[in-house]
Amino acid sequence: MRSWALASSAVAPVALIGGWTLAARRQPGGFDSTVETISALAGHHAADRWLMTTALVCVGICHVLTALGLSPAAGPGRVALGAGGVATLLVAAFPLPVAGPAPAHAVSAGLAFAALSVWPALAWRRHLPVPATLRATVSCLAAVVLLALVAWFATSLGTGVRVGLAERVAAGAQAFWPLVVTVSLFVQGRPGSIRSWIASR
Repeated sequence: MRSWALASSAVAPVALIGGWTLAARRQPGGFDSTVETISALAGHHAADRWLMTTALVCVGICHVLTALGLSPAAGPGRVALGAGGVATLLVAAFPLPVAGPAPAHAVSAGLAFAALSVWPALAWRRHLPVPATLRATVSCLAAVVLLALVAWFATSLGTGVRVGLAERVAAGAQAFWPLVVTVSLFVQGRPGSIRSWIASR
């Protein structure tokens, strides 16, 4: 694993959560994060929409960098993670309009949620000495949990109940899982000292 993949995977959840927290505070008059979506903070109608847009761009770039540096993971998983990052960039590129439908935004968000949910199930390794986070059972369980959270969000969109909360839980979990994987690889890569870890790189 490339050492910078650890940094990029750590920045992603910080940028996402920090972005939606700061952007929500900049909205006038009682913005409710449990009801309003993350996309609403980057939409054309939002105050200081550049805050959430910048956060989404940062998250997308981080996912792409993590995918490039996560060499112990299987190729299909890395491709899916990178695709999720690119789709996140497209979410930022196609913000919600002031009014009317937003098909490009909806498709981009759907692709991002799908790719960032399934990548763990495609990333596990059978033969290499990898930590539990890259073994079949844990990887597939992670994907199931992430998909379940996205399903909760999709159901909330239909009912209108706590849509913002469901989206933030799902998106936050998706942002954290690459960090969990890279940290586990980092720990496995230092059997006794920092020097041995650096030498293995």
